[in-house]
Amino acid sequence: MSPIEELRKTVKKLRAPDGCSWDREQTHESLISCLIEECSEVIEAIEEKDDPLLEEELGDLLLSILMHAEIASETDRFDLDDVARGVNEKLIRRHPHVFGPNAGKMGTEEILVQWEKIKAEEKAAKGITTMPLFKDLPPRLPALNYAGATAKQIRKKELGPVPSYDPEQLPTADEKEMGKTLFHLAALCDQKGWDAETLLRQYADQVRKEAEAAQ
Repeated sequence: MSPIEELRKTVKKLRAPDGCSWDREQTHESLISCLIEECSEVIEAIEEKDDPLLEEELGDLLLSILMHAEIASETDRFDLDDVARGVNEKLIRRHPHVFGPNAGKMGTEEILVQWEKIKAEEKAAKGITTMPLFKDLPPRLPALNYAGATAKQIRKKELGPVPSYDPEQLPTADEKEMGKTLFHLAALCDQKGWDAETLLRQYADQVRKEAEAAQ
């Protein structure tokens, strides 16, 4: 039995009537905070360049995935095999430049254009005929990532100018100083009793709505 199958067997036992009462009580919703925490710890291990820690944290993240798959399988919605099969088929479908007859014959720009075209075809096959101006982003995405993704979509789809400071107005345009500037802004918000996360998310939402209204 492979290690992944052994882990699946362990998770199934934990969820069984004679297993662990805590694990048995968990739902998709109750495990959300655990999933966020595990993802954050994986990121921390990557940033620390700590391979033993990364191995451990990836294991914890894998456990979260198996728990969600096991919970779904108990009501015959889907299981881990369905999850793996679905993402594998999607990867192959979205990489015809690797798995198709024209393998190795496309440049990066062509690959990205093809990727978006295939995604649109997938949505059309599901009956989704109108594409949103903005790529749907998880509501729990950190505000800074959310704002950056919003700006990227505006540039990518040429929806208008992206609100931004002239680099010449900043102390310097290098990455270290930009990080310093962001920290100072966060500290200033804290000093004034403002929630920087909320303020940034609200403004990013405003920018998106204005871009959509202009189309």
